Amino acid sequence: MMNFTRSGFLLMGFSTKPELEIFYACLFLVLYMLALSGNMLIITTTSLDDSLQSPMYFFLKHLSFLDLCYISVTVPRFIYNSFTHSGNISLWECILQVFAFTLCAVAEMAMLTVMSYDRYVAICLPLHYDVIMDVRTCVHGVTCVWVSGAVSGVMNTAATFSIHFCGPRVIHQFFCDIPQLLKLSCSNEYLGEVGVSAFVAFLSLLCFLFIVFSYVHIFSSVLRMPSAEGRAKAFSTCLPHLAVVILFLSTCTFEYFKPHSGSPTPLDIFLTILYTVIPPTFNPVIYSLRNNAIKLAISKVFQRKVAYLFC
Repeated sequence: MMNFTRSGFLLMGFSTKPELEIFYACLFLVLYMLALSGNMLIITTTSLDDSLQSPMYFFLKHLSFLDLCYISVTVPRFIYNSFTHSGNISLWECILQVFAFTLCAVAEMAMLTVMSYDRYVAICLPLHYDVIMDVRTCVHGVTCVWVSGAVSGVMNTAATFSIHFCGPRVIHQFFCDIPQLLKLSCSNEYLGEVGVSAFVAFLSLLCFLFIVFSYVHIFSSVLRMPSAEGRAKAFSTCLPHLAVVILFLSTCTFEYFKPHSGSPTPLDIFLTILYTVIPPTFNPVIYSLRNNAIKLAISKVFQRKVAYLFC
């Protein structure tokens, strides 16, 4: 795996031992299949069931699609490289991977913020919900999510690949990770990318503060509800979203603040799985386990398929 073109990079993965690399590839393959099946199930269920046509499930469907894109940017290439025992990746493939990964990560953060606003309006302003969260607002919200991701992706990619790379272009990661790429910089040219990353981090902080603000008001309103059934229903729709927010933010925080060693350690492998694989794999599980409407809709979908097969 040590031969690579001068214009490309070498992804070292998790281990130089072929048997260990195959083991990690099989582990990632299992998680990838779980993520694919779970998110496709959410997308299919929210599209086919008439009772799940509210803005909340509209945003959930787009979040599941984002999760599919997010995990598909990195994991399939790693699985392929592991089974072929080749870590070579061309310059243009690396550029595309950095752009797509940044786009999906920023768009996911923006989508979670939009979803928190939807829950805030539903619980704190229920009489105005249909007026505020109309079709136009939902479409504009999703459009802003993708635009913010695309703009951040272009900015980070342009700043990262405007630098000159010195020495062996070896990336001690299983995908083109920006912090690892910056290590290959010849001089202080990476300061431009640091500035862009700081700007994106600032926007992410604003999203986080907005989410916190929304949930402070949400829980304040929920706890004032006189009906125990009403409180339970509100919590059943809010807690899954809050769990997804905590999962995504905590894993992203690990990514930005973990020490990047010259060679991957078991802790690096664990943290990498946390922020690249765990969120898109477990988001569908969190939503389906805590949301009775989704569980009921999924059972209806399976009943229809079984009835169709035996007809």
